[in-house]
Amino acid sequence: MTVVAIEGACAEGYEAVRDAFAANFVDPGEIGAAVAAVVDGQLVVDLWAGLADAHTGREWQQDTPVLVYSATKGPTALCVLRLWERGLFDIDAPVADVWPEFAAAGKGEVTTRHLLTHQAGLPVFDEPISFTECHDHDLVAARLAAQAPRWEPGTAHGYHPLTWGWLVGEVVRRVSGRRVGAMLAEEVAGPLGLDLWIGLPPDREAAVARLAPGRLDPTGATPGDPALVFLAAIMDIDSLTFKAFANPPGQLDVESFNAPELHQAEWPAANGIATAHALARLYGELAEDRLLSAATLDEASRAQVSGPDLVLAVDTAFGLGFSFHGPGSFGHEGAGGSVAFADRSQGLGFAYVMNQLTASLGADRRSRRLVDALYGCL
Repeated sequence: MTVVAIEGACAEGYEAVRDAFAANFVDPGEIGAAVAAVVDGQLVVDLWAGLADAHTGREWQQDTPVLVYSATKGPTALCVLRLWERGLFDIDAPVADVWPEFAAAGKGEVTTRHLLTHQAGLPVFDEPISFTECHDHDLVAARLAAQAPRWEPGTAHGYHPLTWGWLVGEVVRRVSGRRVGAMLAEEVAGPLGLDLWIGLPPDREAAVARLAPGRLDPTGATPGDPALVFLAAIMDIDSLTFKAFANPPGQLDVESFNAPELHQAEWPAANGIATAHALARLYGELAEDRLLSAATLDEASRAQVSGPDLVLAVDTAFGLGFSFHGPGSFGHEGAGGSVAFADRSQGLGFAYVMNQLTASLGADRRSRRLVDALYGCL
């Protein structure tokens, strides 16, 4: 068995997180990964190990960023919430007030709150669309503005894996005159010195970790587990689940997400690139009621919808762009295992990122092991 050297540091009292991180490289096995945690504004965990690229042997470094799939949704939500907090638009007013074309096909009463909480009824593209076309923000926005919702907006929710980002992102652009990537860079990542992008600068491409094809981890699965229900739904070609993940085709092909063209485009729901350090610091700021006010965070981190999800086919709950990761915590997970969240009661920001994608039929053992170890140290 090859022993992987764990790099980085843990503050005194947080050694259990290092042990848990090392255990992940043994079972179920990592290629490369990083974990970071901020408590009360202090970085108490900052660890990395393994290979950023298994093809070349390039090692994971402290500043190695990686694509985090839907963990992108947290930073995107932060951008739109900052605009709402400034009074630049009304989250409960029709989206068409700031994006007139969006009123087409019966969407005149859809609000930004509906967009943020996956209630808009636009989880899929009605017409075939390619990865290349998805790099064209104007084209995507026009397609979504013209579509009719799949259900009456506001009456149900269903996860919008990709379309969520362009819908919310267009509100950001119409209100601020900037795309999400530019706003994030100018107002958050730049001032805080975070390696976090939605739209990667070309000169950082060589540092990005290479994602490895997904593997199945059946450990802990029991009949009726949500992951098994989801897998059954996505295999039904007539289901919204299948349609949401099959158009554009290639969403489940890891090489599509290793492409520099995708890294440098803006998919505000799914192509954020970040280090664990950056995401932990971002959520650490949120945990301290910075970046957003306490009142905004109270509303954003409250479950706005819960129950049956018309796309994922299981019960889900969402705040204003955020999902939940335990009592009092909010953030977002990404396909394959990445996760980042804040826990305001603990003053905690946490992030775990990796390049070995895993479809876990039970809870993801890697992140669960890390989170359990961390909370045991608090």
